Amino acid sequence: MIYFHNDYSEGCHEKVLQRLIETNLKQTTGYGCDEYCAEAARKIKQACNREDADVHFLVGGTQANLTVIDAALRPHQGALCAVSGHINVHETGAVEATGHKVLPLPSSDAKITAQQVEQVVLAHRNDDSFEHMVQPKLVYISNPSELGTLYSLKELEALSTVCHENGLYLFLDGARMGYGLAAKDYDVTLADIARLCDVFYIGGTKVGALFGEAVVICNSALKEDFRYIIKQHGGMLAKGRLLGVQFDALFTDGLYFEISAHAVKMADQIRACFDELGVQYLVPGITNQIFPILPDELLAELSRNFMFTEMERVDDHNRCVRFCTSWATKQENVDALCAELKRLSGK
Repeated sequence: MIYFHNDYSEGCHEKVLQRLIETNLKQTTGYGCDEYCAEAARKIKQACNREDADVHFLVGGTQANLTVIDAALRPHQGALCAVSGHINVHETGAVEATGHKVLPLPSSDAKITAQQVEQVVLAHRNDDSFEHMVQPKLVYISNPSELGTLYSLKELEALSTVCHENGLYLFLDGARMGYGLAAKDYDVTLADIARLCDVFYIGGTKVGALFGEAVVICNSALKEDFRYIIKQHGGMLAKGRLLGVQFDALFTDGLYFEISAHAVKMADQIRACFDELGVQYLVPGITNQIFPILPDELLAELSRNFMFTEMERVDDHNRCVRFCTSWATKQENVDALCAELKRLSGK
């Protein structure tokens, strides 16, 4: 069986593993106060062009999302996001469990607009009963989104402006950030994200690390006591240096961006095959996630040798599925998938 159902099926990149082996018996202080975490944070701040940022390392995406949101919001405040947003549909109510309501907005492409945010904020403020409702205070976006779509620089700038003009925080979930930044002709850089967002995180779990996300806080208002919130949510590892070592390796000599580009290159080849076969997509994309609409019969045959993710039924005879490449995707597996797709399509 060849797996294309996610981008975290393998362990970690060999250079990350090698650094873990090399540092395995080194003695350090605990809880992320070691030299490896400090060096990784230095490299990340340099890559973000934000020497004033605070960098904290957490284990996974859900933990990062609930910790950041809980730290940013007061008890009566909530987080706006797309209806398909990860915090709304795929985190078992983790944010709500902290006492903060998720406020979903309609979206067909897993993105939200500055206009939507402004409309919600103004509607809340102009309602005579505003004090009886959850106050929108934070905007949560994923980039790439849950459907692999990307916010353009213009869209990010508009969201940042409307948030700051209305006193909201802009929080970007970057679980797959590397794959977005590596996408062909994408006009957003890591420095742009650091300039426009109050807080974001750089995903490691899905981009070459064994586990881990690097939370980058750019807004000073969110920095105070953040480590207390990490500890309260069970995110402060005694062996925190394991996170620092991994991100130090990922941000040495451009490794993070190099391996992200590999995943996108592999995905582009699969997309080219689908294009050649005249396949339609649920949404167009340029990252490591592909959402083709395929006949049930073809999918039944394909599933004998390939693993992919079921998304939704489109009609009585066709379904949308997801194929996902990663930093570790092998050329021979992409070739095998494309050959099988062509065989089953009679091409």
